[in-house]
Amino acid sequence: MIRHATSLRALLAKDIAHRAGCTVTRGGRNWSDFQSARIVSLGLAALLLTACGAAPPPSAPPTPPPTPLPAATLLPAESDATEGAIRFLEDRVKRDPDDFIAFNKLAGYYLQRLRETGDITYLDLASRAAKASLAAIPAEQNIGGLAALAQVEFASHNFAASRDHAKQLMLREPRELYPYVIFGDSLLELGDYDGATAVYRQLEGRSDGSGLSKTTIETRLAHLALLRGETDAAQRHFTSALTAALDQAFPPRETVAWCRWQLGDVAFSVGDYQTAEKHYRDSLITFPDYHSALAALGRVRAAQGDLSGAIENYQRAIRILPDPAFVAALGDLYRLAGREKDAAGQYELVEQIARIEAAGGEQYRRRQLAMFYADHDLKAEEVYASAVREYEVRRDIYGSDAVAWTALKAGKVTEAQAAMKDALRLGTRDAKLWYHAGMIARAAGEKEAAREYLKRALMLNPQFDPLQAGIAKKALEER
Repeated sequence: MIRHATSLRALLAKDIAHRAGCTVTRGGRNWSDFQSARIVSLGLAALLLTACGAAPPPSAPPTPPPTPLPAATLLPAESDATEGAIRFLEDRVKRDPDDFIAFNKLAGYYLQRLRETGDITYLDLASRAAKASLAAIPAEQNIGGLAALAQVEFASHNFAASRDHAKQLMLREPRELYPYVIFGDSLLELGDYDGATAVYRQLEGRSDGSGLSKTTIETRLAHLALLRGETDAAQRHFTSALTAALDQAFPPRETVAWCRWQLGDVAFSVGDYQTAEKHYRDSLITFPDYHSALAALGRVRAAQGDLSGAIENYQRAIRILPDPAFVAALGDLYRLAGREKDAAGQYELVEQIARIEAAGGEQYRRRQLAMFYADHDLKAEEVYASAVREYEVRRDIYGSDAVAWTALKAGKVTEAQAAMKDALRLGTRDAKLWYHAGMIARAAGEKEAAREYLKRALMLNPQFDPLQAGIAKKALEER
């Protein structure tokens, strides 16, 4: 998940309170009185990038010790109030289909529930609400509707569209923060890292100095740091984001839990499993049954050799949200436990989810599914073609990695080498990237390069994946 997501309702409330429309008369009513509703911002699931990388960066001067974090506490849920607001607004638009303000608010609440639950049903509902708003009042007079549409497009991984609509929003509301956030995030996902960096540098100058704005900015800087292999810097930025979120009068539960989960992922990426577990458990104290933290806790328990504990946590996560990544990981753990029938059942469930989403035209998890098939040596030609098609539009380093890994499984070693070189271009420190690079070099007969990449992967994060780490170790032992 993704992958991507702080709530504008929680984090950008001040920055995105903007006009939903200019003076418009429709059906005898004057809409000039309305100020914009708060609209949720981009799903962090879309920006959830695990730490990654190519070659280790040069030695850096010692960094200051991390800022101590406040103890985790249970934060109140907003789901009941959100669902109540959704029911009220749904009734309102049913009675008045031209109420574009209500549609804009609905889109925001649906996206908030998407982030909290991971249920992509809310994504479809948000899309319908945004389009209904713009059908009632066109974008030229309905900035709120255009903003809602851009956020829906981003959450749907239609990053080119969200980028283009963010450009329009920047022209319409140049003093606001939120259009630049959507624009920068879209550029990042499309692989335009220089462009995203330039946009993020402008955010501080447009910030109102609030904790809400600081959290938004710090999370973006953290993701840039991870992509560049600057793990310590990423940890500091996520810590600052978390501190700023907690400093609010009413800390947003999902945002706080997300920041703690991300801190856990940073620790996991460098093999610090004890610290990772602490952050994941803190996330679950803040937001019990937070599906992302539950699955991450399962992953770190597996890395620590607690197979039964790992299985239990993945089972809990899947009961809440049957995300294909969780289901596939549980299948791998069953396989390691010798429960082949159970593993096959989980893999079949992944395929069922893929078929359902394909039938509905859903592209939300296309890359995730391609990597599952490649990891399990399934549908090699098909998933390679899928990865290439996506990379034509979304040229980020993980798109390059998907092309490289699926190309290797399809027997296209030359293509895999070229794509892997692009995947490593930022110096990202990610054991899985180095593992892929090592296996591709090995297939190309480059034994020394293969050994070096595999050694780097296992030294950085010895248990980066329950199944793939074992394959890396076996390959490294072969002469």
